[in-house]
Amino acid sequence: MDANHPDTRLSAIAGAIAEPARARMLCCLLDGRARTSTELSAVAGVSPSTASAHLNRLREQRLVDVLAQGKHRYHRLAGEDVGKALEALLVLAGLPRPAFQPNTPSRLRHARTCYDHMAGTVAVALHDHLAAQGCLLAGAPDGGDYLLSAAGAARLERLGVDLPALRKLRRRFACACLDWSERRPHIGGALGAALLQLALRRGWAERDLDGRALSVSAAGQRRMLAAFAPD
Repeated sequence: MDANHPDTRLSAIAGAIAEPARARMLCCLLDGRARTSTELSAVAGVSPSTASAHLNRLREQRLVDVLAQGKHRYHRLAGEDVGKALEALLVLAGLPRPAFQPNTPSRLRHARTCYDHMAGTVAVALHDHLAAQGCLLAGAPDGGDYLLSAAGAARLERLGVDLPALRKLRRRFACACLDWSERRPHIGGALGAALLQLALRRGWAERDLDGRALSVSAAGQRRMLAAFAPD
């Protein structure tokens, strides 16, 4: 039987989804966040070694991708089409799926520093806003690095960000940094550091005197996003 025939591929994908533990892992990833194999083993109710075998099967069928960040490896759905297929199957199942509940302290989850750039829900929202406005573009096939569009560069320069100086630094210009609490990317690299400094200068955010938390009011977040709105 031809392994590349559509019917054969469909059967292999369906078989990968059909095992209950793997199905629970996939449903857990439907919120767009990434998870470690340890977290997914707990969700699936299996041992870590069994979870690894299940995740290998899901990767083989191109249902999940792996993100490496430091010493950690995170798993996420392989794309929007996978999510749509799973959502359609859940409609047929007729049962709601439980929401992900992070255990990060709420204050740190909202806004904090991640080395020299901003993290938390505010930072993820800024990342998504810049991408939606066409300011932030994928610059590498694996989605790990970003480019600025001409419009994005113009907006940052109007806000006082010295882009030529950033590009001369001996570090990545802009990259996806997987957020510890949100499990979705915020902006790292030289651009991420510059955005944090911009937020502090403009009063959109304030550093805590002690610790990593940042104070970002609802008004501050609105002003931050409005600064990158279309002209």
